[in-house]
Amino acid sequence: MNSRHYPLLILALGAFFYLPFLGRVHLFDWDEINFAESAREMLVTGNFARVQINFEPFWEKPPLFFWLQATAMSWLGVGEYAARLPNALIGIATLLTFYRVGTYLHGPRFGLLWAVGYLGALTPHLYFKTGIIDPTFNLFIFLGVWYTYLAAQRHDKPKAGQLAALAGLFVGLAILTKGPVGALLAGLTFGIVWALARFRPLLRFGHALLAVGIALGIASLWFGLEIIQNGPWFLQEFIEYQIRLFSTPDAGHGQPFYYHFVVVLVGCFPLSIFAIRYLTASTDPRDFRLWMVVLFWVVMILFSIVKTKIVHYSSMAWFPVSYLAARHIADLLAGRVAWNRWLTAGLLLIGGLLGLLLTALPVVGRFKAMLIPYINDPFAVANLQANVTWGGWEWIIGLAYLAVLLTAIIRLGHFVRARRNNVPENSLPGPIWALFGATAVCLWLYLALIVPKIEEYVQGAVVRFYTERQGQDVYAEPIGYKSYAQLFYFRKQPPVNPKTRQSDYLLNGPVDKPTYLITKITVADQYRANPNLRLIREENGYVLFERK
Repeated sequence: MNSRHYPLLILALGAFFYLPFLGRVHLFDWDEINFAESAREMLVTGNFARVQINFEPFWEKPPLFFWLQATAMSWLGVGEYAARLPNALIGIATLLTFYRVGTYLHGPRFGLLWAVGYLGALTPHLYFKTGIIDPTFNLFIFLGVWYTYLAAQRHDKPKAGQLAALAGLFVGLAILTKGPVGALLAGLTFGIVWALARFRPLLRFGHALLAVGIALGIASLWFGLEIIQNGPWFLQEFIEYQIRLFSTPDAGHGQPFYYHFVVVLVGCFPLSIFAIRYLTASTDPRDFRLWMVVLFWVVMILFSIVKTKIVHYSSMAWFPVSYLAARHIADLLAGRVAWNRWLTAGLLLIGGLLGLLLTALPVVGRFKAMLIPYINDPFAVANLQANVTWGGWEWIIGLAYLAVLLTAIIRLGHFVRARRNNVPENSLPGPIWALFGATAVCLWLYLALIVPKIEEYVQGAVVRFYTERQGQDVYAEPIGYKSYAQLFYFRKQPPVNPKTRQSDYLLNGPVDKPTYLITKITVADQYRANPNLRLIREENGYVLFERK
């Protein structure tokens, strides 16, 4: 294929893999439902200037991503597809960005390799089919760092100021997406690169000031307006929340220091294995590899220090990992570095474990009765009681993935060692397509056929509980555990009775509407003896009550 057609190929691949089946699975509690609910409440209230949850101010996130979701919902209706569509489109934009940047740096073959590699990496692929903030935030941060790099290369040359302005624009958009951490990541990356360059001038002072000014100006479009309209309390709460995430294990998400390293190693497979060898670089700021190495270590160290650890907190590291992996693969194909046994071992080990896991999951679902006696968690045991129909063939997806993956790894190793030069300069060899295509196809099938069954075990009962009561003039609330499902799937409407935010009122107060409560089996006993409650049913780990 002519390299001029690569952007169309990447666009087609992105659309094929990212756009289908976005609405096939319910949104997952907490984050997916939380964010979609904030977007829904913007539509319900008509207030797009303030982020809300349960029709109260929500100070954990700025509004940009919710604006994108609300726009999609206004076009397609409130639902899972609209909530996830912005990230799917961002995913396509990310692949095209990688192609464009890679082509600029190293030629069209590298650009295609980078884009295809990211399409075929495990968690990067999955996250573009979710409704969480990070894929959008990550693209803005990457573009901010990229245009900073370009401005540094131009320095005193024409258009350096324009490039610095673009860097500020994207950092500002990142701040509007997830908050000051956007400025922190970009600022630390530039500062460390500058220090490694022994503080030689990278940007003219005026250009640096322009970038900072534009970033602050973009962020002030919302933060400043919020302060003007409602005073500083909202911003104070926002800052205190960010500090709490940094200093305490919020929401039960405390993990060991090495947590994010394991997440990136496994989640970014197979890119992560290729990237390991290139996690160091020279101190030459003209080499984009240095900027990516610094960005990687900034993300990994910063979020390893942060007490609250969630998978997507380190997802920004996937961008530099993908670039460094593509650099390594390109050097392997060009014969500049040798394929070693550790590369083979790492790919086979993690790939084999992932393939076995994906093969085993459907088998576990079908033969759950054999597994239940060994599970000590009563809630998990009750989840497994869900009536899910398995066809008995689903394990073939994982097994086929395992077979193709292992074959591709072995063939790629042989290909590199043989130093074959019969592949056109701008093309990728078959084993590369097989290696990354195997993961992409497996996830495409898994999300369409397997994940809906898994989701039924996890939250099918609770989602049904709320959707059955949509449009009814009743209270439907969780009790004894935190959830956002009641807001989105009950389609809660304002005004909200403030008393319903108090569990004692829901349990014992003089409620003015029929009231339905749901809790988990692990805490249900404390409510069973309540004379004000009547048990409706128990279903897959959840216990449903009605107020008498």
